[in-house]
Amino acid sequence: MNYPGAPELKAAAWTAVGVSRPHESAELHVLGQATYTDDIPEVQGTLHAALGLSSKAHALIENADLSAVRAAPGVVAVYTVADIPGTNDCGPIIHDDPILADGLVQYVGQPIFIVVADTHDNARRAARRAKIDYQELPAILTPQEAKAAQSYVLPPMRLERGDAQAAFERAPHVVKGKLYVGGQEQFYLEGQIAYAIPKENKGMLVQCSTQHPSEMQHVVAHALGLHSHHVQVECRRMGGGFGGKESQSALWAAAAAISASKTRRPVKLRADRDDDMMVTGKRHCFYYEYEVGYDDSGKIVAAKVDMTSRAGFSADLSGPVATRAVCHFDNAYYLSDVDIRAACGKTNTQSNTAFRGFGGPQGAIAIEYVIDEIARNLGRDAYDIRRLNFYGKTENNVTPYGQEIVDNIIDELCAELEESSEYRARRAAINAFNSGSPVLKKGLAFTPVKFGIAFNVTHLNQAGALVHVYVDGSVIVNHGGTEMGQGINTKVMQVVAHELGLDLEHVRASATDTSKVANTSATAASTGADLNGKAAQDAARQIRERLAQFAAGQYGGEAADVRFFGNQAHANGHSVDFAELVQKAYLARVQLWSDGFYATPHLHWNAKTMNGHPFSYYAYGAAVAEVVVDTLTGEWKLLRADALYDAGQSLNPAIDIGQVEGAFIQGMGWLTTEELWWNPAGKLMTHAPSTYKIPGISDCPEDFRVRLFENRNVEDSIHRSKAVGEPPLLLPFSVFFAIRDAVSSVGDHKVNPPLNAPATSEEILRAIAAVEAAS
Repeated sequence: MNYPGAPELKAAAWTAVGVSRPHESAELHVLGQATYTDDIPEVQGTLHAALGLSSKAHALIENADLSAVRAAPGVVAVYTVADIPGTNDCGPIIHDDPILADGLVQYVGQPIFIVVADTHDNARRAARRAKIDYQELPAILTPQEAKAAQSYVLPPMRLERGDAQAAFERAPHVVKGKLYVGGQEQFYLEGQIAYAIPKENKGMLVQCSTQHPSEMQHVVAHALGLHSHHVQVECRRMGGGFGGKESQSALWAAAAAISASKTRRPVKLRADRDDDMMVTGKRHCFYYEYEVGYDDSGKIVAAKVDMTSRAGFSADLSGPVATRAVCHFDNAYYLSDVDIRAACGKTNTQSNTAFRGFGGPQGAIAIEYVIDEIARNLGRDAYDIRRLNFYGKTENNVTPYGQEIVDNIIDELCAELEESSEYRARRAAINAFNSGSPVLKKGLAFTPVKFGIAFNVTHLNQAGALVHVYVDGSVIVNHGGTEMGQGINTKVMQVVAHELGLDLEHVRASATDTSKVANTSATAASTGADLNGKAAQDAARQIRERLAQFAAGQYGGEAADVRFFGNQAHANGHSVDFAELVQKAYLARVQLWSDGFYATPHLHWNAKTMNGHPFSYYAYGAAVAEVVVDTLTGEWKLLRADALYDAGQSLNPAIDIGQVEGAFIQGMGWLTTEELWWNPAGKLMTHAPSTYKIPGISDCPEDFRVRLFENRNVEDSIHRSKAVGEPPLLLPFSVFFAIRDAVSSVGDHKVNPPLNAPATSEEILRAIAAVEAAS
């Protein structure tokens, strides 16, 4: 690159961050050349495994006749719990999640045995030949049943501030009710898969589609009765994760490794889509009982909510999910006196787990539902009630859990979106349309987002990275984050390129590998780029400082004055190509690689009092959605969506906008079409694309306007950017409430529609019937 003018001006003009760059694997994705776990060439002698699953929701295993399984064509071995060399557990926090059932099954789909055969199909066919006798036990299937039975996987939690009861007594108005919000299948395009290859001296290499290689390393080591140093876990990329591969990839990794260890041959375990959905946990569905007091203007003066999630049969990550739901109940609103309770209902269903948003969406939707009701009760626009209750900047700016909000931009962001979306004019136009349209009704909603960024378990907020500069000036970076399509590798590469003054094509990212960066945290909680970008920057900075010191020794001047940009180093009036400087530095025995580390500062959390500073900062956003509903069929269509999101000083605007668009559609699916249904026997009936409806391209609005809000993070995040993984999933609250607005118009907005989520056509028709009956 040529930059006219003084070196200082050239340096100011050059950047590798804050600019749109293609995803580092985009071309490989399009050409079908990106290597996923199932694409890795199989080692000679590779065997294939399948899982034998329970057909009962809650039962004792009286007898398991696996003789027909062992006699099936191609079968090499069959393993039960008795064959596990080490610990029969894959629970991420509490050790209550067995790899294979041990005498007791607790949901339909729980693995009981592993079949190892010569082919994938032979293993699957053999698994279905088992004859198992059960003694059935009573089963709890819903969070409502769990609440009634006081059946919990963890003790319930409670957060109080002020005196909610006294505030209720003073409140002029009180709204109370119940709400149910369903769960969601992650539906990653690449299913769960692990490929385990035995190595010398008890070693085990596990190629695994996982968001948490270090946890897979621990689970496999424990299952095999080995040390962590015996186990290497590698993940180049995933075909989507969305939280479903944070803890739940452990079962598949462990089963493959156990089989490989016993047979001393490589074993691949690839889940069929139906088995994947039957075995793995989903987003937690929530049941709410709420009571909120408010004054004549619509300002909230007291709030009480009791949330019960469907945790499933084991704890998994339900505790942290519930904690985040509690900490996001406030969303963008100041709540002075609160009583927030959350319980993780133990049910005889799949053990639910992480999903994009991790409890935040489930917490925030409850207060949005309440505000929607308050507005209708007062005959006001819901957006005006929302603005009235927003957090302040210098007062009313402390959350119920005690964190002061120092970066509040929700007012400015919403004002900008209100104008650009033409909200007021469209509201008037929709009212006019509905007055003359008896069957088709339009709805409009404006909803905000405030989302805290950090793991709510403080010690997880750390990351490491390695950066190597080769003699030809090329660079490779390895970090603890995992690439699941979200672009973390691209962003980390940009950070390293920027730090060393290089164009992006000079930098490459390698596969995540527990033998390179150890003790990593999951790529989750929207922290991937924040943590790993900072760690990689730290490593690259150390190399740059060594090269600057060397350059100053070669060309004179001070090391602090050496600048790196445009693929060159500039020292004391001399410009030298980066590669040339590196070659000279190598000959002078300058270290050209470095490790980096980052730990997010200022975080603390007291789980007992539910008080502290759990988040590094907040990301903000808002969306306006317009829908049309057919009141005769319950069908609906999203006509237009406007979204404005605060990505801080974006590292890569193109990737961030893509993340916002994807999160919006995914969240819309959760709230409208993606219905999980278990039959009375506890079997998940929506376990395939034929019965589970994720959004398609036809569900996207023709008019879809997504922009990034111009902002700069007040916290010292990586280049003052903000996370963009999870928070945008809350933006399609606007779609759900636009549907509710359309249904409400059937009763001239005098009745609050009892609309649960997902707002399927059937649910919409039920709500319309209720409004008509009450009008």
